Amino acid sequence: MSSKKKMQHWRSVAAFLLIWDALTVVLAYFLAIWIRFDCSISSYLNHPYIVRTMMWFAPFYAAICLVVYSRCHLYRSIWRFASYDEMLRCILATAVTTVIHHTCVAILYSALGGPGRMPISYFVMGPIIQFFFTVSVRFSYRMIQLLKGKTSRSGSSREIMLIGAGSAGQMILRDINHTKENAERVVCIIDDNPNKWNRYIDGVPIVGGRDEIMNAVQKYNIKKIYLAIPTATAEQKRDILTICNETGCELKSLPGIYQLASGEVTVNRMRNVALEDLLGREPIRADMSEVFAFIHGKTVLVTGGGGSIGSELCRQIAAHEPRQLIIFDIYENNAYAIQLELKEKYPDLDLVTLIGSVRDSRKMFDLFEQYRPQVVYHAAAHKHVPLMEDSPCESIKNNALGTYKTAYAAMLHGCERFVLISTDKAVNPTNIMGASKRLCEMIIQTFDRKIKEGKADELPQLFTHEGVENADKDGTGAIFQDVHTEFVAVRFGNVLGSNGSVIPIFRKQIEKGGPVTVTHPDIIRYFMTIPEAVSLVMLAGTYAKGGEIFVLDMGSPVKIDTLARNLIRLNGYKPDVDIKIVYTGLRPGEKLYEEKLMAEEGLQKTDNDLIHIGKPVAFDTDQFLAQMNDLMISASKNKKDIKERVQAIVSTYHPADN
Repeated sequence: MSSKKKMQHWRSVAAFLLIWDALTVVLAYFLAIWIRFDCSISSYLNHPYIVRTMMWFAPFYAAICLVVYSRCHLYRSIWRFASYDEMLRCILATAVTTVIHHTCVAILYSALGGPGRMPISYFVMGPIIQFFFTVSVRFSYRMIQLLKGKTSRSGSSREIMLIGAGSAGQMILRDINHTKENAERVVCIIDDNPNKWNRYIDGVPIVGGRDEIMNAVQKYNIKKIYLAIPTATAEQKRDILTICNETGCELKSLPGIYQLASGEVTVNRMRNVALEDLLGREPIRADMSEVFAFIHGKTVLVTGGGGSIGSELCRQIAAHEPRQLIIFDIYENNAYAIQLELKEKYPDLDLVTLIGSVRDSRKMFDLFEQYRPQVVYHAAAHKHVPLMEDSPCESIKNNALGTYKTAYAAMLHGCERFVLISTDKAVNPTNIMGASKRLCEMIIQTFDRKIKEGKADELPQLFTHEGVENADKDGTGAIFQDVHTEFVAVRFGNVLGSNGSVIPIFRKQIEKGGPVTVTHPDIIRYFMTIPEAVSLVMLAGTYAKGGEIFVLDMGSPVKIDTLARNLIRLNGYKPDVDIKIVYTGLRPGEKLYEEKLMAEEGLQKTDNDLIHIGKPVAFDTDQFLAQMNDLMISASKNKKDIKERVQAIVSTYHPADN
């Protein structure tokens, strides 16, 4: 029933336009001649040939116009959405009928024996008046709808500030204005180009640059801010969003230049501003083709594959056709979750999920013996600083000794690349977790050095139980003859949103209404996103020549206090007003700042400007290996002086005085 009504409605509109056009196309030329004779009917009637010509041709011209207008689809358009295309059709229809009219009238006037010619003003004014009648009735409906929309929105609308008066900003503005159901209204625009200040776009004033954001928010009672500058750098966006974040308004941002290029700039494409946007650093955009060519067709093992970094590694590896992907993790829930995800997304992937501990040398030997992984990403580790301070032996067992045992098994089973995931906490560590990761780096450097010197047989096989895992069973040392594994480490800072990071903790605290706990008002950290961290880890696997410590240039460090306050504002609250911030003091082993490199390490460039290589710090590898054996025994016996023993090995480790 409703569809029939709609059909009848458009037909009635078309019928009205037909009648209107039939009358007005004729009326237009009568008005033209009337104006020519000074708006005097008597003067017009004193020219019988002109009167006769117009009267004879009028009905034929009306019929001709209706045919031409119909061919130009002027009776089937939806005029509430009339735009540039409909205007062109009106111009074309008027032009065609004008040519027909002028030709026919000139011939008919001469045929009737009229003296001279028809007045020139008749031929000029007639088409103009006809075009006015044709366009006005059609576009007036659209104007009425726009005015009704503006009137309805003005009473209950949400005032919006638009940042960016470029192409993207104009598209967003028009999308808002042309959506009838939209209860939002752009009331002012911000742009840093002074040439645009005090001018208007669709009636909306451009009030100034970013310095005017705070004033404009108050003046126009802004509730929401749209950032529509897809070409801005990360640093520029950070500076603008930092100001916007102070206003307490809801923030939305256009993701990037892709939407502008593809014509997908609409309000629906705007996304909530994420915390990463406030870091002010361009994301790593590395050419990953070399990485994926390296992975393609290989058997890849990811230890700790259920964790934040490990699971993202698995996702990216699975997307690029490895021969086999092995997920190894001690926590079955995480391993099961990533297993289900990958099986659903990549049904043809040869996926193996194993549960076990990197501490178990027999388990690692069995794994490498059976599956022979060619590439290993070693992400398994204990990472929580305060918890490891309370259980330091566990940090050594899992991080240092687990790395050693996994590396040893990889070396003896034909692994091509072994990539250790390290942390900036390994630089001048003040906690046992950081010191254990520095031990991991030293293990990697020791393995690399011994292999390059052809002395792989000097690497002891560490285990606390004699048994089947003994590598050199025949005592000939033949197993060490063809060792070619390249060992590298990757060092980066905190990962946004990873398990145990501050962001999930802050979010939970905000959801509960606070307070948000920050250890110290001056504490700073380097941050990166999980995809960035993973791209760096994978790049290290291709850049590797052995023994390197890869370091990401993570830009400027961020104050955790600032991070917490920004997160509170992004959730629509005011720090210290709606959500309290409480300073709890530094935790055991925690320091105010983290470093990316030790003072002794220099930096070498790679093909990626954001990725550098730290020169290995020299140390006595033979002494180190002897100390590692003693450390293993002490950790297995849960010695209370384990920190002092680690300090004797890692000269840069200085336990914090808590």
